Amino acid sequence: MSNKYLFTSESVSEGHPDKICDQISDAVLDAILTQDPNSRIACETFCTTGLVVVGGEITTECYAPVNEIARNKIREIGYTGKSSGGFDADTCAVMVTLDQQSPDISAGVTKAKEQREGESSDLADSYGAGDQGLMFGFACNETTEFMPLAITLSHQLMKQLADVRRNDASINYLRPDSKAQVTLEYENGKPSRIDTVLISTQHDPVINGIVDNDKIQEIIAKDLKAKVVDAVFANYELKPDAKTKFFFNPSGRFVTGGPQGDAGLTGRKIIVDTYGGYARHGGGAFSGKDPTKVDRSAAYAARHAAKNIVAAGLATKCEIQLSYAIGVARPTSVFVDTFGTGLVDDYKITEIVNKVFDFRPYSIIQNFKLREMPKLNGGRFYQDVAAYGHFGRPDLKLPWEALDKVSELKSSLEALKLAA
Repeated sequence: MSNKYLFTSESVSEGHPDKICDQISDAVLDAILTQDPNSRIACETFCTTGLVVVGGEITTECYAPVNEIARNKIREIGYTGKSSGGFDADTCAVMVTLDQQSPDISAGVTKAKEQREGESSDLADSYGAGDQGLMFGFACNETTEFMPLAITLSHQLMKQLADVRRNDASINYLRPDSKAQVTLEYENGKPSRIDTVLISTQHDPVINGIVDNDKIQEIIAKDLKAKVVDAVFANYELKPDAKTKFFFNPSGRFVTGGPQGDAGLTGRKIIVDTYGGYARHGGGAFSGKDPTKVDRSAAYAARHAAKNIVAAGLATKCEIQLSYAIGVARPTSVFVDTFGTGLVDDYKITEIVNKVFDFRPYSIIQNFKLREMPKLNGGRFYQDVAAYGHFGRPDLKLPWEALDKVSELKSSLEALKLAA
């Protein structure tokens, strides 16, 4: 019997209020780590009509002009002049309220329990986790990026929309705030057709001298279909068909948007940042956090492991959960779930994972060069993953996306089979 169901994921543009905040927080992170890689940073941003508030805890030996960083990021996104839509990089107020990291947290991170109590002299046991919590990493074989297809398509629609907004003069009526949503029909566990494509985009109130809103929405729908949807799906084997439903600005008008239309907050798009709801999430956000915060670094490490497992052919779908105790270096648990697609039992794959991957915070930071990456990339790294997803980004050379453990995983699997 055929098993059909629908599944949906969404993405938002870099001009979405929450994404503005994520990017500002990560731009501050980039600026500080570029100068002082050992800084401890937990930077949160809030924005609303005419106001940006940057707060949190930062301990560093350098100076970063937070006000200027925030304005530059808002300007880069496109909130200036005619396209500002009530929120302008040059006229909004920027309030900065920052304190230092709690000394109680700092002590546990700087020297882990394993070394405080003399349990280990291993350098990798020197850093304790920056918080307790659980993190998930996921991969599947639905796309060449080893990501679920729905979130991949949603991100691509948003990136394409941003590209035409910036570079296509014939569609310069677009403003920065937008959302995309893709619904796939699955049959027997695999994407079989595109059921629904939805794009809502902020726009000027008058387009080419036209003020009639119905005609404006007709223009937008035509342009979005030709310049965004068709352009994206040209790169995919699975394409919309005669039954695919399209919604373009289904509310009928989207002039008031950005922080004027809705307040924004760092860390409020954690599902957009990860797997579009296709996999579980531990609840911790990424942006504005330095690598000692395992909410971020361990989620990257779990993705790295899951992606290499699928790429190595050990499973077609893999989810890994890690958990940590604050101030303790070693994870309190490692759990692997291949949803019945593994070549061997999950507990055996877990044994392989624990052998091949080191999930201690110090090792994750060193292996991925998480402190050095901003400086190595010209002062920007984390801000570039703050929009359009932290995973499955072929446009960026992300260390946690590297397929550098495939051979070792295959060898470990063969050794396990021989031992049996």
